[in-house]
Amino acid sequence: MTDTGGAPGGEGADTPTPSQGVPQAPVPGSGEPRRSEDHAASPATPPRGWQAPDAQAVPPTPPPGWQHGPGHRPDAPPPFPGQQPPYQQTPYQQAPYQQPRWNPHGLGKPGVIALRPLNIGDILDGAITAIRRHALLVLGIGAVVAVITAAITFVVQKYALANLADFASTVELGPAATEAELRNALFGTFGDAFLVLISSSLVSTFLLTITTGLMATVMGRAALGREVTFGIAWREVQPRLPALLGVAFVYALLTTIGVMLCIIPGVLAWVFWALAAPALVLERGTFREAFARSVKLVSGAFWRVLGVLLLARIIESIFENIIQLPFSIGSGVFSQMFNPGKVAVPSTGDLLLASAGQIIAGTIAIPFVALVTVIVYLDQRMRREGMDIELARAAGVQPPQAW
Repeated sequence: MTDTGGAPGGEGADTPTPSQGVPQAPVPGSGEPRRSEDHAASPATPPRGWQAPDAQAVPPTPPPGWQHGPGHRPDAPPPFPGQQPPYQQTPYQQAPYQQPRWNPHGLGKPGVIALRPLNIGDILDGAITAIRRHALLVLGIGAVVAVITAAITFVVQKYALANLADFASTVELGPAATEAELRNALFGTFGDAFLVLISSSLVSTFLLTITTGLMATVMGRAALGREVTFGIAWREVQPRLPALLGVAFVYALLTTIGVMLCIIPGVLAWVFWALAAPALVLERGTFREAFARSVKLVSGAFWRVLGVLLLARIIESIFENIIQLPFSIGSGVFSQMFNPGKVAVPSTGDLLLASAGQIIAGTIAIPFVALVTVIVYLDQRMRREGMDIELARAAGVQPPQAW
């Protein structure tokens, strides 16, 4: 028997042969003729990246379950070469994403102010809107405070008329008056005028602070669009009335003395402690916490708070001067302007007439300044502590979604 096994690494018994169906490649140079390729038998392979021309393109077959849109026409002509077919929205397709629109009221405006950081126009408009919507309550409180202020001012001015009359009689003596008489009359008159100025400023600041505490309860409900009456406001402020009186007295005393002795300390105390009354009433804190909260809210926004409060006082002064102008004409103030060398002593009737003008003007001006102060407090809390979100939740307003 012939041994068919080969050497290691060579052809063995398991090596396939051409008879087993495995073609063998011709060895180069073996002399075997090369068969001619039949190009008609095999399809031509297109080059890479080749696409059929649009003129010969066949419309694509839609996938299973696809439906035409509501505007599809079966008899519509096919699109031109290079033109995309019109978009048809199918039932399962969603509407395109729309960017949420900006809301000028922030989280809403359920009441008299928008629930977002406010500018100066929003603050003034909020105070005026609160007066219009709750005119009976706001103007009623303002009228009571204005009557008390005018009564105290009348008593102080009436007391100061004695030295003013003595000074007028001394001036009329002319050269006959001695130097001591002129000096005593002059210092006595200026002392009484200084006393009247301090007393009026102290009383007006004290009563304005109390009014601010009362208006805090009004604005707290008006900002949410809720009903507010004098009974509701009084029930909320009554438990904190002793602390409110203490805050008002300390604030009025320190700011008045600070302004009279040195302007800068008085202005600092007037601005940094301006929000103590609203903080006391709305946050239900203590005497010390009210001043601490006011300083914390004003810190970092001193010039802004100063500008808003100063603008409110300027508007108040202009309004009061316009209202009191007819009463000042009747009291004889303009006669003193045209004759400055004559010392005019107002009578009791002149003081009563001036007090009437003060009451009418203060009925609107005092609540306006108090409401502006409360709105500044709310605005600072919305800027620093996100109180607008809390107010929106309390008012039941659904905040706008970002997506």
